[in-house]
Amino acid sequence: MSDGHAERGTRARSAGDVEVAVIGAGQASLAIGHFLARRRRRFVILERAGELAAAWRERWESLTLFTPRRYSALPGLPFPGDPDGYPSRDEVVAYLERYAETFALPIELNSGVERVERVDDGRFRLTIDGRTIAADQVVVATGPFQTPYVPKVAEKLATDVFQTHAVGYRRPDSVPEGTVLVVGGGNTGFQIAKELSATHTVVLSVGSRQKPLPQRLLGRDLFWWLAKVRILDKTVDSRLGRKLSKRDTLIGSSPREMTKRYGVELEPRLVDAEGRKVHFEGGRELEVDAVIWATGYRPDYSWIELPIFDETGRPRHRRGVTDVPGLYFLGLSWQHTRGSALIGWVGDDAEFVAGEIEAAGRTRVTEGV
Repeated sequence: MSDGHAERGTRARSAGDVEVAVIGAGQASLAIGHFLARRRRRFVILERAGELAAAWRERWESLTLFTPRRYSALPGLPFPGDPDGYPSRDEVVAYLERYAETFALPIELNSGVERVERVDDGRFRLTIDGRTIAADQVVVATGPFQTPYVPKVAEKLATDVFQTHAVGYRRPDSVPEGTVLVVGGGNTGFQIAKELSATHTVVLSVGSRQKPLPQRLLGRDLFWWLAKVRILDKTVDSRLGRKLSKRDTLIGSSPREMTKRYGVELEPRLVDAEGRKVHFEGGRELEVDAVIWATGYRPDYSWIELPIFDETGRPRHRRGVTDVPGLYFLGLSWQHTRGSALIGWVGDDAEFVAGEIEAAGRTRVTEGV
């Protein structure tokens, strides 16, 4: 993709002014690119990495989506293969590359945005490797996986204990032999622990219990049921949405399965470490050879110099629309519904934001800006 039409045809278009600058080249960016192209907006998609779908490429090799292919497509292009099967990481990357090529989306690779600010005329100035782009409107679509988070306790482990965040884990043979502690009780922690259990002694530290849900129920995929009963349509402002947004779920995994089927030992929250020993709530100690931190991510918007963030560093918005006219976010977890950060549903928010962009563009024309 890095040598393809999308990048070659874009450098000149993005050298000066554009109507819309989209930051990031993942699923959210490609989805809104599709809608912006249909509306004939003059836009560019800016990606820091040398290839699109960088967040997917950074995940472990055996990663498989928990949404089947029928629910893993972006607007306008079905996901190839068995609609009831579950796509692999590499299939997703290939699909996103094909999507960009199919719709000839203007993607500029190796273009990390270092700064976004608003200038006197109300437009935005984006600084990229010493050059600048002026844009009427900006969509931040960098996704929920930004800065890997590793607890401070990691610094207390001995230097000969292998450590990596989940984003750096690739496959079992990249982890030293012996006892591996996986820290984190979400889907990522459970899936990595399952894979490692075939070759290592694995302990999984679960800080807070999450509700386990089966991958399939009565012969149907879980997401078929969720779509059928319209759970995925519940907004974050609804009563049910407010409740669901505050708790995560395990899909296709359970603590019982981990111990009975995979032989993984479950421990409570990790509270301390010293040398090669780790300490859990309740007082138990364990000597480990490796630790994988499946402890999630933290937002990092330090490069956006605009007053739109709350005390936790997260953007204030209403379905991606911020209080700064012309600035939008896309692909956030629970941006509007449970599906906002999922590949098969991000198109709904993308279409909405594209409509807001078009309406704002008409206003600028009317006002003669």
